[in-house]
Amino acid sequence: MKSMIFLVLMAAGSVAVAQQRKTPIMGWSSWNTYRVNINDTLIRKQADALVRSGLKEVGYTYINIDDGFFGYRDAQGAMQAHPQRFPGGMKVVADYIHSLGLKAGIYSDAGAVTCGSIWDNDRNGIGAGLYGHEEQDAWQYFREWGYDFIKIDYCGAGQELDLDEQPRYTAIRKAIDKVEREDVEINICRWAFPGTWAKELAASWRISGDISDSWASVKHIVEKNLPLSAYCRDGHFNDMDMLEIGRSLTESEERVHFGLWCMMSSPLLVGCDMTTIPERSLALLKNRELIALNQDTLGLQAYPVQVLDGTYVLVKDIERRRTPVRAVALYNPTDTVRRISVPLAELELAGKARLRDLFAQEDLKAVEDSIVATVAPHDVVIYRVEAERRLEPTRYEAEWAYLPLFNDLGKRKKEIFYAVEGKASGGRVVRYAGGCRENAIVWNGVWSDKGGKYEMTVSYLPTENRGLEVVVNGASVQVPLSADSVVTLPVVLHPGNNTVEMTCRTQWAPDIDRFTLKRTGDE
Repeated sequence: MKSMIFLVLMAAGSVAVAQQRKTPIMGWSSWNTYRVNINDTLIRKQADALVRSGLKEVGYTYINIDDGFFGYRDAQGAMQAHPQRFPGGMKVVADYIHSLGLKAGIYSDAGAVTCGSIWDNDRNGIGAGLYGHEEQDAWQYFREWGYDFIKIDYCGAGQELDLDEQPRYTAIRKAIDKVEREDVEINICRWAFPGTWAKELAASWRISGDISDSWASVKHIVEKNLPLSAYCRDGHFNDMDMLEIGRSLTESEERVHFGLWCMMSSPLLVGCDMTTIPERSLALLKNRELIALNQDTLGLQAYPVQVLDGTYVLVKDIERRRTPVRAVALYNPTDTVRRISVPLAELELAGKARLRDLFAQEDLKAVEDSIVATVAPHDVVIYRVEAERRLEPTRYEAEWAYLPLFNDLGKRKKEIFYAVEGKASGGRVVRYAGGCRENAIVWNGVWSDKGGKYEMTVSYLPTENRGLEVVVNGASVQVPLSADSVVTLPVVLHPGNNTVEMTCRTQWAPDIDRFTLKRTGDE
């Protein structure tokens, strides 16, 4: 049953000229290989190896010292470096890193104790966290010692004290701001998407638990990040954790690891011993064409447009928005060979399309209609695709949407989230939208080439006692739900970007799968 409700949409407003934005950081971090077992000589050797290997030349510029440098606090509360591991102190190490033309990163915890003190029995980490020393540590780390980056963990604040994430990280951000170092990069390491508030405090935030040197871990983190593309924007990035390349993954698994970290615009922090990295792994890390996807100034994260037979097709704009040039990944996480075929129309492309294989760094034969590849188990192929035309999109999945009240902390029983659902067109629905106006599903970039009249069809799962409110560019209408889990309404879109929201002020909204648009005439 279709419910025909006419919406006159407000103007989308002028589109601001895109500015060049910050890109994800690239470099090396000590945790994956060494955990707390670090020292000044080791850090210097890793920095030297990064430069010697040529990684600095392609953009890897950070040397990040993770947990393990702590010694003790003196009588005034000032942090002192571990006397055996860093006998010369931490400033001389930062100075050495800077002398190589690199940037220096450091570590702390939002609580009073560090993760190393809990998980690695490093007793020096007890009392070493930022809690109660925010301004003192910020001044010491960024002014006196001169570090340029900080990863802020949550073991002491979460596992020990069960503090609230937003006020805790906000207090730390305010303390760092007082140092007046606008160039300091902040990473929130809370092991799950912490909430949309994180964008105001940090350049990046972890979306999963710690990565490990295994295929299962890489696969799990990719799966966690698939629905989070809407939160990667304006120079802020979903952090998929440090790279395990150069350790024990197979060649194909390393392609997935690095390729999808690049497609999804995650920070790229090498985690292996740089003095012994295999040549094959080093060559992958230095692939300039894949790095270009990660460092693209649009700063976008690829999102899944096709989920079929256990495989995924991901896509994102590169270089400029809404052009026929896009990056496309055909990803096979299964244990058997898959033939992956995706119509160009699913990628919003048409006409003859030129392909460039970014792993092989070579041009392929142009295609029409579809891109097809046979992809080995635990492998991915990634193309730069340049077609003749860019099509107007007709489909918007719920897992592409921005959820203003979303977090992945799991502290409430019923909280809006992206739920895995086999019946959904993209494999997920958004559950527990509604209950108030703000708890909405928001698509910020609903595009119309010319503007005009459209038929919008909303698909959802059958649920009782639900309500639905559709808001487009501020115009709101209550939508009667149908028994067949589909409701259709005519709408008018204006040229360019429009905003569509779905919620219900007084009830849960149904589990939303997607909506589609069909142009029916001029405005």
